[in-house]
Amino acid sequence: MKDKKPITKASRKELAAERKLLGTHSGLKEERLYHRILNKVRFEKPTFWWQDRSIWQKIGLILVSLIVLLTSSMYGIARWYIASQAHKEFKFGATFIPSYAEYFELDPQATMQAMIDELGIHHFRLVSYWNDIEKNPGTYDFSQLDWQFKKANESGSTVSLAIGLRQPRWPECHMPDWAMTQQKDVWYPQLKAFMAKVIDRYKGNPALQSYQLENEYFLDVFGECKDFSRDRLVDEFNFVKQQDPTHTVIISRSNNAIGLPIGNPRPDKFGISVYKRVWDKAFTKRYFEYPFPAWFYAFLAGAGKIVTGKDMIIHELQAESWGPNKGITEISIEEQNKSLNAERLTNRIKYGRATGMREVDLWGVEMWYWRKVKMNDPSLWNAGKAAIRDQQCYDCYLPNK
Repeated sequence: MKDKKPITKASRKELAAERKLLGTHSGLKEERLYHRILNKVRFEKPTFWWQDRSIWQKIGLILVSLIVLLTSSMYGIARWYIASQAHKEFKFGATFIPSYAEYFELDPQATMQAMIDELGIHHFRLVSYWNDIEKNPGTYDFSQLDWQFKKANESGSTVSLAIGLRQPRWPECHMPDWAMTQQKDVWYPQLKAFMAKVIDRYKGNPALQSYQLENEYFLDVFGECKDFSRDRLVDEFNFVKQQDPTHTVIISRSNNAIGLPIGNPRPDKFGISVYKRVWDKAFTKRYFEYPFPAWFYAFLAGAGKIVTGKDMIIHELQAESWGPNKGITEISIEEQNKSLNAERLTNRIKYGRATGMREVDLWGVEMWYWRKVKMNDPSLWNAGKAAIRDQQCYDCYLPNK
């Protein structure tokens, strides 16, 4: 037998050299595989793809990208605003105007009381029409506004009082006949004297929560108004704050278009009106549904909050019919329902809450009551009552809760 050679253990140096050799061959093998894959795959630089597009394709792509970016940014701001307000209680209120109740041949006091007792409304946006209170220069009749404040106090409700020349409902600017022919330098000091009387009478009333100054002031396409100067609005705001520095002053935007209220004056809160289904008398002669989702208004509120630091409320949420060029009492129930029926009203109230704004004043509740007691159709009244009861925070307006 041959003697077996003794097995010698490789040194560290020899093992290292062997690992290096194996690694070199393995790396070369992987590199060859990588090159084979590259030879079968064609890569184009993005610039080549863009250069091959026509000018119209490029314009279309740029526009689509901008729309996606803008919409995404708007939606992001809307979701942020909704989340930032979620901890606040949600409050429903309603505009109430005695003369509008009288238009429906209703008793104004009974109408307001029914809104309190049956609908559970505990916040009212009231008006102080110059032509109603000061029918003759220097003579003031506050009796009608007094009983409204009395009802608010008795029910534990709060009031947002409209002041100034331009206030809710046609003709918007409620100037007394004796001031109609006067020049601005004559009627304006008298308007301020009237506003001072209103403020002085109600600023100490427990029900008063805020003022709404000059309703939709810059909306010059609607209403019978003759002065839209920003200087007057700024002066009136400063005047109100001087007369009553403790109460909130709200100024409403003119419409629902994209835009930010960046000019002066800078109120404590902003208001916005929301109308969804109206009669288009200008072009289509049909009912028109505004396509804005609820988050669109959350975006307007959120963007305004970012720029101004102020919150926004819905001071008018459409809750009445808007028919073809006639007053509501001149339109049949069937025609009224094309603009607003019970189902649309229920959805409208939900829509108002979905905007994320925590204070919403309904517009047109007097019409519901007229449909109920005069037309024997309680559908709107019952639908509104159920929707408010489902979503209203009854404790929010009550001072002792």
